[in-house]
Amino acid sequence: MPPPIRLMIVEDNVHFREGLKYMLGFSPDFECIDDFSTGLELLDAIKSRMPDVVLMDIDLPGMTGLECTRLLKKNTRTALVQVMMLTVLENEYDVLESILAGATGYILKSASPENILDAVRQVKNGGSPMSPSIARKVFELLKLNYSTEEEKIVLNKRETEVLEGLVEGLTYKMIGEKYFIAVDTVRTYIRGIYEKLQVHSRSAAVVKAIRQRLI
Repeated sequence: MPPPIRLMIVEDNVHFREGLKYMLGFSPDFECIDDFSTGLELLDAIKSRMPDVVLMDIDLPGMTGLECTRLLKKNTRTALVQVMMLTVLENEYDVLESILAGATGYILKSASPENILDAVRQVKNGGSPMSPSIARKVFELLKLNYSTEEEKIVLNKRETEVLEGLVEGLTYKMIGEKYFIAVDTVRTYIRGIYEKLQVHSRSAAVVKAIRQRLI
């Protein structure tokens, strides 16, 4: 019998976190080695105990699950730890940001216990599970922004920098601070980027930027 899948949970809702631990306790192929209410607690504890998979909420106090995932993936010691987002957030932007941050799966908390456990198994075995409703939204977004023409989109240096900020999930203020420009100037650049990319939303711009390798 293979060793159990070692899990860590990051979830600030105590009742949901305890429910997960209770569910995992009845599954011999899983071992919950620790649980936390914040990403900072996870980053501190993971230095001494390495899990196979982290179940990560997105909307966490202090540090978001997206930020925590990025830090895990940037650290060579923890880069191979698989992260599965387990959240109530179901808009396509959060999904795309999770993928860019390095998450392997994205499952809604409303999923059945069996589906959540099966998703963890998929993540451990090299899969990338996604709740059906989420997969459909992402597919529709990609289809909406698909272009049969191989038009060449040319962005100047500053537009490319601002677009990179959007992909990284930075706010307009954070982008302005990073490149020493006013927030209104950031908005002007973003309007220009949207016009060149022929999109009308941040998530659509991120998808097109990735697909056409603009960053």
